Amino acid sequence: MSLSSHSVVTDRPVIRLLPKAEARAIRHGFPWVYANELVMDRRTRAIVPGSFATLEDNDRRPLATVTFNPQSRIAARVMDADPDAAIDRAWIEARLTRALDLRDRLYDQPFYRLVHAEADGLPGVVIDRFGDHAVVQPNTAWSEAMIEDIAEALVAVCGLSTIIRNGTGRARQLEGLPEEMSIVRGAAPEAPVQVVMNGATYLADLMGGQKTGLFYDQRPNHAFAAGLARDVRVLDVFSHVGGFALAALASGAREALCVDGSAPALELAEGGARAMGMRDRLSTRKGDAFATLEALAGEGAQFDLVICDPPAFAPSKNALDAGLRAYEKVARLAAPLVAEGGVLILCSCSHAADLAKFRAACARGIGRGGRRGPILYTGFAGPDHPVLPHLAESGYLKALAFRL
Repeated sequence: MSLSSHSVVTDRPVIRLLPKAEARAIRHGFPWVYANELVMDRRTRAIVPGSFATLEDNDRRPLATVTFNPQSRIAARVMDADPDAAIDRAWIEARLTRALDLRDRLYDQPFYRLVHAEADGLPGVVIDRFGDHAVVQPNTAWSEAMIEDIAEALVAVCGLSTIIRNGTGRARQLEGLPEEMSIVRGAAPEAPVQVVMNGATYLADLMGGQKTGLFYDQRPNHAFAAGLARDVRVLDVFSHVGGFALAALASGAREALCVDGSAPALELAEGGARAMGMRDRLSTRKGDAFATLEALAGEGAQFDLVICDPPAFAPSKNALDAGLRAYEKVARLAAPLVAEGGVLILCSCSHAADLAKFRAACARGIGRGGRRGPILYTGFAGPDHPVLPHLAESGYLKALAFRL
Protein backbone atom coordinates (compact mmCIF):
# COMPACT_ATOMS: atom_id res chain seq x y z
CA MET A 1 0.00 0.00 0.00
CA SER A 2 1.24 3.49 -0.82
CA LEU A 3 2.48 5.63 2.04
CA SER A 4 0.08 8.29 0.78
CA SER A 5 -2.37 6.72 3.21
CA HIS A 6 -0.30 8.34 5.99
CA SER A 7 -1.39 11.75 4.69
CA VAL A 8 -4.52 11.47 6.85
CA VAL A 9 -3.36 14.00 9.41
CA THR A 10 -5.36 12.60 12.34
CA ASP A 11 -3.57 9.27 11.94
CA ARG A 12 -0.13 10.82 11.69
CA PRO A 13 2.43 10.09 14.41
CA VAL A 14 4.10 12.95 16.25
CA ILE A 15 7.84 13.30 16.77
CA ARG A 16 9.32 15.87 19.07
CA LEU A 17 12.54 17.84 19.26
CA LEU A 18 14.70 17.59 22.35
CA PRO A 19 15.00 20.75 24.47
CA LYS A 20 18.53 21.39 23.15
CA ALA A 21 17.49 21.13 19.49
CA GLU A 22 17.17 24.33 17.47
CA ALA A 23 13.56 24.70 16.32
CA ARG A 24 14.34 28.09 14.78
CA ALA A 25 16.45 26.47 12.06
CA ILE A 26 13.48 24.38 10.93
CA ARG A 27 11.22 27.45 10.95
CA HIS A 28 13.77 29.26 8.76
CA GLY A 29 14.00 26.50 6.19
CA PHE A 30 16.61 23.96 7.28
CA PRO A 31 15.29 20.66 5.90
CA TRP A 32 16.85 17.98 8.12
CA VAL A 33 16.53 16.78 11.71
CA TYR A 34 19.18 14.40 13.01
CA ALA A 35 18.34 11.43 15.21
CA ASN A 36 20.24 12.92 18.16
CA GLU A 37 17.97 15.98 18.09
CA LEU A 38 14.77 13.99 18.64
CA VAL A 39 13.02 12.28 21.52
CA MET A 40 13.69 8.68 20.43
CA ASP A 41 11.44 6.66 22.73
CA ARG A 42 10.04 3.19 22.05
CA ARG A 43 6.99 4.58 20.25
CA THR A 44 9.10 6.77 17.97
CA ARG A 45 11.52 3.97 17.13
CA ALA A 46 8.57 1.78 16.12
CA ILE A 47 7.42 4.19 13.38
CA VAL A 48 7.66 2.57 9.94
CA PRO A 49 10.56 4.04 7.91
CA GLY A 50 9.25 6.53 5.37
CA SER A 51 6.09 7.35 7.31
CA PHE A 52 4.90 10.93 7.46
CA ALA A 53 4.77 12.59 10.85
CA THR A 54 4.14 15.93 12.50
CA LEU A 55 7.29 17.49 13.89
CA GLU A 56 6.83 19.45 17.11
CA ASP A 57 9.18 21.57 19.14
CA ASN A 58 9.82 20.77 22.78
CA ASP A 59 6.81 22.90 23.77
CA ARG A 60 4.57 20.72 21.56
CA ARG A 61 4.07 23.43 18.94
CA PRO A 62 3.77 21.96 15.41
CA LEU A 63 6.64 22.89 13.09
CA ALA A 64 6.25 20.92 9.85
CA THR A 65 5.20 17.75 8.12
CA VAL A 66 8.21 15.44 7.89
CA THR A 67 9.10 12.02 6.61
CA PHE A 68 10.66 9.90 9.33
CA ASN A 69 13.15 7.06 9.23
CA PRO A 70 14.36 5.82 12.65
CA GLN A 71 17.09 3.81 10.88
CA SER A 72 18.78 6.88 9.37
CA ARG A 73 21.13 9.43 10.91
CA ILE A 74 18.99 12.04 9.14
CA ALA A 75 15.91 10.82 10.96
CA ALA A 76 13.44 13.44 9.72
CA ARG A 77 13.27 15.42 6.48
CA VAL A 78 10.87 18.31 6.06
CA MET A 79 8.28 17.58 3.39
CA ASP A 80 6.13 20.68 3.90
CA ALA A 81 6.19 23.67 6.23
CA ASP A 82 2.47 23.11 6.75
CA PRO A 83 2.08 20.66 9.67
CA ASP A 84 -1.28 19.58 8.18
CA ALA A 85 -0.09 19.02 4.60
CA ALA A 86 -1.42 15.91 2.88
CA ILE A 87 1.47 14.19 1.08
CA ASP A 88 -0.25 12.45 -1.81
CA ARG A 89 -0.04 12.28 -5.58
CA ALA A 90 -1.55 15.75 -6.01
CA TRP A 91 1.12 17.16 -3.68
CA ILE A 92 3.86 15.46 -5.72
CA GLU A 93 2.34 16.77 -8.96
CA ALA A 94 2.43 20.31 -7.59
CA ARG A 95 6.15 19.99 -6.73
CA LEU A 96 6.92 18.51 -10.15
CA THR A 97 4.99 21.27 -11.91
CA ARG A 98 7.05 23.89 -10.11
CA ALA A 99 10.29 22.07 -10.98
CA LEU A 100 9.28 21.70 -14.63
CA ASP A 101 8.40 25.39 -14.91
CA LEU A 102 11.97 26.33 -13.98
CA ARG A 103 13.54 23.88 -16.45
CA ASP A 104 11.23 25.01 -19.24
CA ARG A 105 12.56 28.53 -18.73
CA LEU A 106 16.19 27.37 -18.60
CA TYR A 107 16.34 24.94 -21.53
CA ASP A 108 14.73 24.67 -24.95
CA GLN A 109 15.06 20.87 -25.05
CA PRO A 110 13.83 18.35 -22.41
CA PHE A 111 17.24 17.13 -21.29
CA TYR A 112 18.13 18.19 -17.75
CA ARG A 113 17.90 17.38 -14.07
CA LEU A 114 14.20 17.76 -13.38
CA VAL A 115 14.32 17.29 -9.60
CA HIS A 116 17.32 18.00 -7.38
CA ALA A 117 16.07 16.58 -4.09
CA GLU A 118 15.51 19.00 -1.20
CA ALA A 119 16.24 22.05 -3.36
CA ASP A 120 13.17 21.18 -5.46
CA GLY A 121 11.03 20.26 -2.47
CA LEU A 122 11.21 16.48 -2.90
CA PRO A 123 13.59 15.26 -0.18
CA GLY A 124 16.05 12.62 -1.29
CA VAL A 125 14.62 12.34 -4.81
CA VAL A 126 16.74 12.87 -7.93
CA ILE A 127 15.12 12.79 -11.38
CA ASP A 128 17.06 13.24 -14.60
CA ARG A 129 15.04 13.71 -17.79
CA PHE A 130 16.09 12.40 -21.18
CA GLY A 131 13.34 13.52 -23.57
CA ASP A 132 10.46 11.08 -23.08
CA HIS A 133 12.46 9.07 -20.53
CA ALA A 134 13.18 9.80 -16.88
CA VAL A 135 15.53 8.11 -14.43
CA VAL A 136 14.36 8.39 -10.83
CA GLN A 137 16.69 7.86 -7.89
CA PRO A 138 14.44 7.34 -4.84
CA ASN A 139 17.11 7.73 -2.17
CA THR A 140 14.75 8.01 0.80
CA ALA A 141 12.33 5.53 2.35
CA TRP A 142 9.26 7.67 1.60
CA SER A 143 10.12 8.00 -2.10
CA GLU A 144 10.84 4.29 -2.42
CA ALA A 145 7.43 3.52 -0.93
CA MET A 146 5.68 6.10 -3.14
CA ILE A 147 7.52 5.32 -6.39
CA GLU A 148 4.22 4.50 -8.12
CA ASP A 149 2.76 7.87 -7.12
CA ILE A 150 5.93 9.62 -8.33
CA ALA A 151 5.71 7.76 -11.65
CA GLU A 152 2.04 8.64 -12.14
CA ALA A 153 2.78 12.26 -11.31
CA LEU A 154 5.63 12.32 -13.84
CA VAL A 155 3.34 10.98 -16.54
CA ALA A 156 0.65 13.53 -15.67
CA VAL A 157 2.98 16.54 -15.49
CA CYS A 158 5.59 15.73 -18.16
CA GLY A 159 3.87 13.20 -20.42
CA LEU A 160 6.79 10.77 -20.17
CA SER A 161 6.71 7.34 -21.78
CA THR A 162 9.45 5.55 -19.81
CA ILE A 163 10.30 5.85 -16.13
CA ILE A 164 13.27 3.96 -14.72
CA ARG A 165 13.94 3.46 -11.03
CA ASN A 166 17.67 3.56 -10.33
CA GLY A 167 17.83 2.22 -6.80
CA THR A 168 21.60 2.12 -6.47
CA GLY A 169 24.13 4.22 -4.65
CA ARG A 170 25.48 5.13 -1.25
CA ALA A 171 22.54 7.37 -0.26
CA ARG A 172 20.11 4.43 -0.29
CA GLN A 173 22.41 2.38 1.92
CA LEU A 174 22.30 5.15 4.52
CA GLU A 175 18.50 4.89 4.50
CA GLY A 176 18.56 1.10 4.87
CA LEU A 177 17.21 0.56 1.33
CA PRO A 178 18.24 -2.27 -1.03
CA GLU A 179 19.84 -1.82 -4.45
CA GLU A 180 17.41 -2.31 -7.31
CA MET A 181 17.03 -1.27 -10.95
CA SER A 182 13.58 -1.56 -12.51
CA ILE A 183 11.26 -0.18 -15.17
CA VAL A 184 8.33 1.53 -13.48
CA ARG A 185 6.57 2.68 -16.69
CA GLY A 186 7.15 1.86 -20.34
CA ALA A 187 10.04 -0.23 -21.61
CA ALA A 188 13.81 -0.03 -21.27
CA PRO A 189 15.45 1.90 -24.13
CA GLU A 190 16.88 -0.49 -26.71
CA ALA A 191 19.91 1.75 -27.28
CA PRO A 192 21.67 4.63 -25.55
CA VAL A 193 19.74 7.90 -25.70
CA GLN A 194 21.27 10.75 -27.71
CA VAL A 195 21.60 14.01 -25.77
CA VAL A 196 22.78 17.23 -27.44
CA MET A 197 24.50 19.76 -25.14
CA ASN A 198 26.86 22.59 -25.97
CA GLY A 199 26.80 21.47 -29.61
CA ALA A 200 28.10 17.99 -28.74
CA THR A 201 26.21 14.71 -28.99
CA TYR A 202 26.37 12.38 -25.98
CA LEU A 203 25.15 8.81 -25.61
CA ALA A 204 23.49 8.08 -22.27
CA ASP A 205 23.05 4.48 -21.13
CA LEU A 206 20.05 4.85 -18.84
CA MET A 207 20.08 1.28 -17.56
CA GLY A 208 23.77 0.40 -17.32
CA GLY A 209 25.65 3.68 -17.08
CA GLN A 210 27.02 5.51 -14.05
CA LYS A 211 24.38 7.22 -11.91
CA THR A 212 21.52 8.13 -14.28
CA GLY A 213 23.62 7.74 -17.44
CA LEU A 214 24.88 11.30 -17.94
CA PHE A 215 26.22 14.09 -15.75
CA TYR A 216 24.08 17.13 -16.50
CA ASP A 217 25.69 19.05 -13.64
CA GLN A 218 28.87 19.76 -15.63
CA ARG A 219 27.04 21.45 -18.53
CA PRO A 220 28.26 25.03 -17.80
CA ASN A 221 31.80 23.81 -17.11
CA HIS A 222 31.83 21.85 -20.37
CA ALA A 223 30.83 25.12 -22.08
CA PHE A 224 33.68 27.05 -20.43
CA ALA A 225 36.21 24.40 -21.47
CA ALA A 226 34.80 24.33 -24.99
CA GLY A 227 35.39 28.07 -25.26
CA LEU A 228 39.15 27.41 -24.85
CA ALA A 229 39.28 24.49 -27.25
CA ARG A 230 39.58 25.86 -30.76
CA ASP A 231 42.46 24.16 -32.59
CA VAL A 232 44.03 22.73 -29.41
CA ARG A 233 44.96 19.29 -28.07
CA VAL A 234 42.67 18.12 -25.27
CA LEU A 235 43.10 15.50 -22.54
CA ASP A 236 39.93 14.45 -20.69
CA VAL A 237 40.78 12.26 -17.66
CA PHE A 238 38.04 10.36 -15.80
CA SER A 239 36.14 11.16 -18.98
CA HIS A 240 33.07 8.92 -18.49
CA VAL A 241 31.18 9.26 -21.82
CA GLY A 242 33.44 12.10 -23.02
CA GLY A 243 31.78 15.06 -21.31
CA PHE A 244 34.57 17.60 -21.75
CA ALA A 245 36.24 16.02 -24.77
CA LEU A 246 33.15 15.97 -26.98
CA ALA A 247 32.22 19.55 -26.05
CA ALA A 248 35.77 20.58 -26.97
CA LEU A 249 35.60 18.77 -30.31
CA ALA A 250 32.27 20.45 -31.07
CA SER A 251 34.01 23.79 -30.54
CA GLY A 252 36.90 23.05 -32.88
CA ALA A 253 39.51 21.14 -30.87
CA ARG A 254 42.17 19.62 -33.08
CA GLU A 255 42.15 16.31 -31.22
CA ALA A 256 41.01 14.87 -27.90
CA LEU A 257 42.05 11.91 -25.77
CA CYS A 258 39.62 10.34 -23.28
CA VAL A 259 41.00 8.36 -20.34
CA ASP A 260 38.70 6.23 -18.20
CA GLY A 261 38.68 2.91 -16.38
CA SER A 262 35.38 1.85 -17.97
CA ALA A 263 35.45 0.32 -21.44
CA PRO A 264 31.65 0.74 -21.89
CA ALA A 265 31.92 4.45 -21.03
CA LEU A 266 34.72 4.93 -23.58
CA GLU A 267 32.65 3.13 -26.21
CA LEU A 268 29.84 5.59 -25.57
CA ALA A 269 32.32 8.47 -25.95
CA GLU A 270 33.41 7.02 -29.28
CA GLY A 271 29.78 6.64 -30.32
CA GLY A 272 29.11 10.27 -29.48
CA ALA A 273 32.09 11.40 -31.57
CA ARG A 274 30.87 9.20 -34.42
CA ALA A 275 27.41 10.75 -34.24
CA MET A 276 29.09 14.17 -34.50
CA GLY A 277 31.16 13.10 -37.51
CA MET A 278 34.36 13.57 -35.50
CA ARG A 279 35.40 10.02 -34.67
CA ASP A 280 38.79 10.51 -36.33
CA ARG A 281 39.65 13.31 -33.89
CA LEU A 282 38.88 11.33 -30.73
CA SER A 283 41.12 8.66 -29.23
CA THR A 284 40.51 6.71 -26.04
CA ARG A 285 42.71 5.00 -23.49
CA LYS A 286 41.35 2.57 -20.93
CA GLY A 287 43.21 2.35 -17.64
CA ASP A 288 43.73 3.63 -14.13
CA ALA A 289 43.79 7.42 -14.30
CA PHE A 290 46.81 7.88 -12.01
CA ALA A 291 48.86 5.27 -13.87
CA THR A 292 47.85 6.70 -17.24
CA LEU A 293 48.81 10.24 -16.22
CA GLU A 294 52.24 8.95 -15.17
CA ALA A 295 52.57 7.00 -18.43
CA LEU A 296 51.67 10.04 -20.54
CA ALA A 297 54.33 12.07 -18.71
CA GLY A 298 56.84 9.33 -19.43
CA GLU A 299 55.92 9.54 -23.11
CA GLY A 300 56.51 13.29 -23.10
CA ALA A 301 52.89 14.01 -24.01
CA GLN A 302 51.68 17.62 -23.94
CA PHE A 303 48.18 19.06 -24.21
CA ASP A 304 46.87 22.60 -24.40
CA LEU A 305 43.79 21.80 -22.32
CA VAL A 306 43.71 19.12 -19.61
CA ILE A 307 40.58 18.29 -17.62
CA CYS A 308 40.39 15.92 -14.64
CA ASP A 309 36.89 15.16 -13.37
CA PRO A 310 37.30 12.29 -10.87
CA PRO A 311 34.63 10.57 -8.81
CA ALA A 312 33.99 11.76 -5.27
CA PHE A 313 37.25 11.14 -3.42
CA ALA A 314 35.76 12.61 -0.22
CA PRO A 315 32.13 11.45 -0.04
CA SER A 316 32.04 11.90 3.74
CA LYS A 317 33.85 13.81 6.47
CA ASN A 318 35.66 10.63 7.50
CA ALA A 319 37.14 10.40 4.00
CA LEU A 320 38.08 14.08 3.76
CA ASP A 321 41.81 13.91 4.47
CA ALA A 322 42.39 10.96 2.14
CA GLY A 323 40.21 12.61 -0.49
CA LEU A 324 42.14 15.87 -0.41
CA ARG A 325 45.40 13.94 -0.82
CA ALA A 326 43.92 12.24 -3.87
CA TYR A 327 42.88 15.58 -5.41
CA GLU A 328 46.38 16.90 -4.74
CA LYS A 329 47.86 13.86 -6.48
CA VAL A 330 45.65 14.35 -9.53
CA ALA A 331 46.83 17.96 -9.80
CA ARG A 332 50.48 16.96 -9.33
CA LEU A 333 50.35 14.34 -12.07
CA ALA A 334 48.26 16.40 -14.51
CA ALA A 335 50.12 19.72 -14.27
CA PRO A 336 53.29 18.58 -16.13
CA LEU A 337 51.14 17.47 -19.09
CA VAL A 338 49.87 21.02 -19.71
CA ALA A 339 51.76 22.93 -22.39
CA GLU A 340 53.15 26.35 -21.52
CA GLY A 341 50.24 28.79 -21.36
CA GLY A 342 47.73 25.96 -21.42
CA VAL A 343 44.82 25.40 -19.06
CA LEU A 344 44.26 22.74 -16.40
CA ILE A 345 40.68 22.23 -15.21
CA LEU A 346 40.25 20.27 -11.97
CA CYS A 347 36.86 19.18 -10.66
CA SER A 348 35.44 17.77 -7.44
CA CYS A 349 31.98 16.36 -6.76
CA SER A 350 32.74 15.64 -3.09
CA HIS A 351 30.23 16.99 -0.58
CA ALA A 352 32.78 16.97 2.24
CA ALA A 353 35.50 18.93 0.42
CA ASP A 354 34.40 22.57 0.32
CA LEU A 355 35.72 24.99 -2.27
CA ALA A 356 38.49 26.41 -0.08
CA LYS A 357 39.88 22.99 0.84
CA PHE A 358 39.64 21.74 -2.73
CA ARG A 359 41.33 24.86 -4.11
CA ALA A 360 44.18 24.53 -1.60
CA ALA A 361 44.70 20.86 -2.47
CA CYS A 362 44.80 21.68 -6.19
CA ALA A 363 47.27 24.52 -5.67
CA ARG A 364 49.56 22.26 -3.61
CA GLY A 365 49.45 19.58 -6.26
CA ILE A 366 50.19 21.99 -9.11
CA GLY A 367 53.13 23.39 -7.15
CA ARG A 368 54.46 19.90 -6.43
CA GLY A 369 54.14 19.20 -10.14
CA GLY A 370 56.59 22.05 -10.80
CA ARG A 371 54.01 24.48 -12.21
CA ARG A 372 52.15 27.58 -11.15
CA GLY A 373 49.50 29.94 -12.45
CA PRO A 374 46.36 31.90 -11.69
CA ILE A 375 42.78 30.67 -11.51
CA LEU A 376 40.80 31.78 -14.56
CA TYR A 377 37.44 30.35 -13.64
CA THR A 378 35.52 28.85 -10.76
CA GLY A 379 32.52 26.80 -11.84
CA PHE A 380 29.68 24.98 -10.17
CA ALA A 381 26.74 22.82 -11.20
CA GLY A 382 24.19 24.20 -13.65
CA PRO A 383 20.94 25.88 -12.60
CA ASP A 384 19.01 22.62 -13.00
CA HIS A 385 20.93 21.60 -9.85
CA PRO A 386 19.70 24.38 -7.52
CA VAL A 387 21.39 24.82 -4.16
CA LEU A 388 19.32 25.05 -1.00
CA PRO A 389 20.95 27.93 0.92
CA HIS A 390 20.49 26.15 4.25
CA LEU A 391 22.10 22.95 2.99
CA ALA A 392 25.70 23.32 1.86
CA GLU A 393 25.73 19.66 0.76
CA SER A 394 23.46 20.47 -2.18
CA GLY A 395 26.24 22.63 -3.69
CA TYR A 396 28.67 19.76 -4.13
CA LEU A 397 30.30 20.38 -7.55
CA LYS A 398 33.37 22.58 -7.96
CA ALA A 399 35.51 23.23 -11.06
CA LEU A 400 38.72 25.29 -11.13
CA ALA A 401 40.58 26.36 -14.27
CA PHE A 402 44.29 27.26 -13.89
CA ARG A 403 46.44 28.81 -16.61
CA LEU A 404 49.90 27.29 -16.12
